[in-house]
Amino acid sequence: MPRLREIPRREAEKKTVRPLYAMLFGERDPVAEPGTATGTSGDWWSVFANSPATLKHAAQGFAYYRSPERKLDPVLRELGQTWAGWATGSQFVFSQHCKSLRGLTVSEEKIEAIPTWQTASCFDEKERLVLAYADRLVTHAGRVPDALFDALKAEFSDEEILELTYTTTMYMMHAVMSRALRTEFDDRDDPITEVPAPEGFDAVDFLGGERKKD
Repeated sequence: MPRLREIPRREAEKKTVRPLYAMLFGERDPVAEPGTATGTSGDWWSVFANSPATLKHAAQGFAYYRSPERKLDPVLRELGQTWAGWATGSQFVFSQHCKSLRGLTVSEEKIEAIPTWQTASCFDEKERLVLAYADRLVTHAGRVPDALFDALKAEFSDEEILELTYTTTMYMMHAVMSRALRTEFDDRDDPITEVPAPEGFDAVDFLGGERKKD
């Protein structure tokens, strides 16, 4: 379950939270009867409802990138967001934006190749540039070589590059928050834990050294 309290409908703030609950859950209480159309539990929303202002700000971000006023091709935007989910290790963000790519009729071959885009041959030049840039934004925390940025500038307008930068890093933030708060598909134990040694194993013998005497 999430690490923060979920806000039930009866306690939800009326101006911002309840309308969003109604849009996503209908008449259901998302805490007592969880579930969304995309197959998630919906607890991202009920956790963010702890701060109506934060939820409102996040929802405005969703409206921003989905606006028809955006200049960047939605498929390219979603490639950046999907990579942000994969590279950050957020199963929630990655899964949701794979669905968004599918909704934009992107081929299954491309969706399945995102984790290995560097060696995949199915992406065109613009898509590879977007993925390379998204990788530098997320995996390298914004350390972008001039050569890559020059290639971006040759293919995209300044406005498109700014939109791509903003939406990709916004979803890096969402991925990080989802993992930290253990919301949705990120409510899972860290897979990196110590595997115990067999009984009788001596670390000193393993290292080839001798135990020091007091």
